[in-house]
Amino acid sequence: MRFLRRRPKPQQYAQRWKELQGYCASRKTWPTAILEADKLLDDALKARHYKGKTPGERLVAAQHDLTDNEAVWFSHKLCNRIPNEDVRKLKKQQIIKALAGTRQALKDLGMLE
Repeated sequence: MRFLRRRPKPQQYAQRWKELQGYCASRKTWPTAILEADKLLDDALKARHYKGKTPGERLVAAQHDLTDNEAVWFSHKLCNRIPNEDVRKLKKQQIIKALAGTRQALKDLGMLE
């Protein structure tokens, strides 16, 4: 029996990206934007069949296909710090850099135009 794999649909990723951008409007929801962006990127890595048990392992597997590894890792590390981070300490520049890195990674994976 042969299983058919569902192909990832870039329009679904574009819709989710648009939704998470709404969290950028308020400083209080910046952490949610970063967490959602990290989940979205991990879903894209899984859809592209990168191996690994954790998002970090999948990022390592994909690093040669990503054009801005530094920004992607910055975003992922920021996401991991968020549960312990005081929201008031987050800076706008950090959020912009993290989301820009994630967006570029999603483009590199063919999930965003």
